[in-house]
Amino acid sequence: MNQPGDPSATRLAVPAWVTLLLLALAMASGNIVLGVFSALQEAAKAELQLSDNQLGLLQGLAVSIPLAVLSIPVGLAVDRRNRVKLLFWMSAIWTIGTLLTAIAHSMPLLFAARMLAGIGANLSTTIAISIAADVSLPATRGRSLLVLTIGKNAGTALAFALGGMLFGMFKLAGGIGKLEPWRSVHLALGLASLILTFAILLIREPERREVETTVRLPLRDVAAGLWLRRKFIAPLFLGQAGVLMADAAAAIWAAPVLNRSFGLGPEQFAGWMGGVIFVAGVLGAIIGGYAADLGHQRGGGGGGILTAAVIASLIALPAALFPLAPSVPTFAAALFVLLLGGAVTGLVTATAIAVIIPNELRGLCIGLFIALGGLVAFGISPSLVTGLSAAMGGEDKLAPALATVGLCVSILGSAGFFLAKRRACQPI
Repeated sequence: MNQPGDPSATRLAVPAWVTLLLLALAMASGNIVLGVFSALQEAAKAELQLSDNQLGLLQGLAVSIPLAVLSIPVGLAVDRRNRVKLLFWMSAIWTIGTLLTAIAHSMPLLFAARMLAGIGANLSTTIAISIAADVSLPATRGRSLLVLTIGKNAGTALAFALGGMLFGMFKLAGGIGKLEPWRSVHLALGLASLILTFAILLIREPERREVETTVRLPLRDVAAGLWLRRKFIAPLFLGQAGVLMADAAAAIWAAPVLNRSFGLGPEQFAGWMGGVIFVAGVLGAIIGGYAADLGHQRGGGGGGILTAAVIASLIALPAALFPLAPSVPTFAAALFVLLLGGAVTGLVTATAIAVIIPNELRGLCIGLFIALGGLVAFGISPSLVTGLSAAMGGEDKLAPALATVGLCVSILGSAGFFLAKRRACQPI
């Protein structure tokens, strides 16, 4: 406990809503710089003469490799170290990756740049969820994590909307210092991110809640604690991985489909696509947050929290066919439903972990979800799409390949959430 006069007591006096807003700002910043390459990738492809397979590697393996390697160590550090300092360094890393993207003129250097952007933006999620969980009570935790989800989705939306707007501006103005427009966008956003990084230092480290033991558990005991909960964790991971695969494939390949199927450039679709992403993310976060809290309050041994995830995954399932839409409005509507379902299930999954999993196991559990989920969603999903596209006849078959992969993984996701809901009610 903090005693009067203890400096840490002053730090903990920072209102919870201020901490949540700063965390949301950090999440938005990271997702802007991570997602903007997806909006502008056709321009990068044309300049560097990249193939679809190379684009898939830049947004697939470049993101999944660091997630697979570092998520667990970061998850352990979250349970044991100062989380605010960890978040600051993650922001610094994604900023460096964004600035490096602006000047990379070879596939290896661009791959390294996207790795750095992915490390910071994705690994920061574990840190932010852990901090947010400790500045809120279990009964309101879904709504607290809702703020983070809104920030994350706002960042993804701005990656398209702001990226497209800046691309159009730099295209007319000739870029910054003779850089190509897509490079100029990354340079401008990287410099803005550098400034926002220091706002993270305004956050104060909160006291940890729901700690089952005051003794720091060794890794073996932490792993054993998660293993005891495997009947719940495994299907929950399957559900979230399926949704992540569908959403990751959509985020990576939606822009190329719009360009190739409808002849639209970033300056033409980025604005409304950013709006679709933002509204779906915000609405999904609100639905998921309130539904998770309502399910928790009604009891059911924890299974009630996941009711919304089961329903949302089923509603979003047919929307995975959005690449086959006959018109742009239909494309946008189906993409909206798919992303809405993903936002709901993502928030509900995070809430379920934050409520059901003890604090001393929580960081590692989230780290495992991000590591394995990222490896599957970003390491496998993009390559599945390009591989199936090649099997169907080439790069002009991108749309049906994306629809097929999205539908199949969405079915797996729905099945996983259904099993997790049933097993959450069972004793360990």
